[in-house]
Amino acid sequence: MSNHQPIIRVEDLTKTYGSGETAVRALDELSVEVQTGEFVAVMGPSGCGKSTLLNMLGALDQPTEGKVWVAGEDLSKLKNVDQFRAKTVGFVFQLHNLLPTMTAQENIEVPLQGQIGSRKERRERAAHLLELVGLGDRSHHLPGQLSGGQRQRVAIARSLANSPALVLADEPSGALDSQSSEEIMALLAQLNESQGTSIVVVTHDRRVAQATQRVLRMQDGKIVSDHRITDPIEEDLRMFAQSQFGQSLLANNPSLEKFIQERDIATLRHLLQAYDDQAASPEDAGSS
Repeated sequence: MSNHQPIIRVEDLTKTYGSGETAVRALDELSVEVQTGEFVAVMGPSGCGKSTLLNMLGALDQPTEGKVWVAGEDLSKLKNVDQFRAKTVGFVFQLHNLLPTMTAQENIEVPLQGQIGSRKERRERAAHLLELVGLGDRSHHLPGQLSGGQRQRVAIARSLANSPALVLADEPSGALDSQSSEEIMALLAQLNESQGTSIVVVTHDRRVAQATQRVLRMQDGKIVSDHRITDPIEEDLRMFAQSQFGQSLLANNPSLEKFIQERDIATLRHLLQAYDDQAASPEDAGSS
């Protein structure tokens, strides 16, 4: 695949669930491109369609209308979807989905079955990946003997088993504490830089999105904004102002606009903490 060819190209993608008056339009004529080697976050409220988009990119679901190309492949023309996923796309989910009776190394070897011939080669590949994610000394530990962050590192190593062109991560740090979350995102950023792996992360957490290079914001099945991250403070302001909570606060407290314009850091941090608390509330939990 040429480096000038986008790793992802989506044209007029529509996904409708159900029919008639009860039909739900999860994706609405969405179009986007992601270039090879990019590290992208997809953000938006629950129900906006972000996980549906990820499922389409991973060939886990089929569109109602529109086209998806990944690594130059038209997903509507795939003859062997399982083979495509095994060789081209790696998945990382909020829940690591490790097999509990297998060691860390054995879990990583699972997707290598049928891809790498000899058992020795599979072991060597798994051992290398564990070293890559900083768990070379945990190869013989079962998932139950690892912390949440360590289990997610194993899941990331597993997603890289077959050297995929693209890694799709759905809330990869959603079940972790803040420190482990930062470590996982730092690891993904490191892998993106050192391995050149293209990564798309679905998240509702602004701090996770800020660890990436580019943020796609979704609403009602569409991408409503697309920008690159340059200044962390500007990114904080942007996300706060775009949030329903932020818009409500600004509408009811016009004086807050002054603090934002003046980049009052103390006030900004207070507002963002309130925003984070509101975003983490039960009614905003989950992603789709």
